[in-house]
Amino acid sequence: MLAAFGLGACPFSVWIGRWFLGKDIRDYGDGNPGAANVFRAGSSKLGLLAVILDVAKGFPFVFLAHAFFELPDAAVLLVAMSAILGHAFSPLLQLRGGKAIAVTFGALLALPQHEIVVVFAALTLLGFLFIEVNAWAVILGAVGSLAFILVIRGGSWEALFLLGLLVLMVVKHFEELKTAPRIKVKIRAWLQSRGREP
Repeated sequence: MLAAFGLGACPFSVWIGRWFLGKDIRDYGDGNPGAANVFRAGSSKLGLLAVILDVAKGFPFVFLAHAFFELPDAAVLLVAMSAILGHAFSPLLQLRGGKAIAVTFGALLALPQHEIVVVFAALTLLGFLFIEVNAWAVILGAVGSLAFILVIRGGSWEALFLLGLLVLMVVKHFEELKTAPRIKVKIRAWLQSRGREP
């Protein structure tokens, strides 16, 4: 858990911006120390590198926890949450970490319960395609994954983990969630043209 938290706390996007662009990426966009602001700071290639590194740092210790050390599910899920919390509340950034979307994907990819990452990714992608405010897309992924696990497994460690993840996502996206979710303008226009506006 400590190793996962420590790796998760490494602000790769901030370091990439500082070392390769000579910029503080927190001066761009929403001020978030995440990969999206590396793109905004002016480099799509470095932005892609930042995304890869942020996803990758959620993976190794979660994978080792179950594949090498064969820890119980509850312990593996604690390791996964530690990686995500490290990114979200990085001590290297005075606890002002990122929104933890990429690192969450990395941690979920490493879990032996592969259905969780599939549902989370599918619903989050649908949200990004159809919902105007991106924060609501992330919430859709978290809520949908929790509902899915509750249906197929009932009360379980996975459900508790996803509930914690949902709470964390609400905390990290709180300001954006003050705006009500709405369908994207292009989708709304398409529905209107066919007389199907919701």
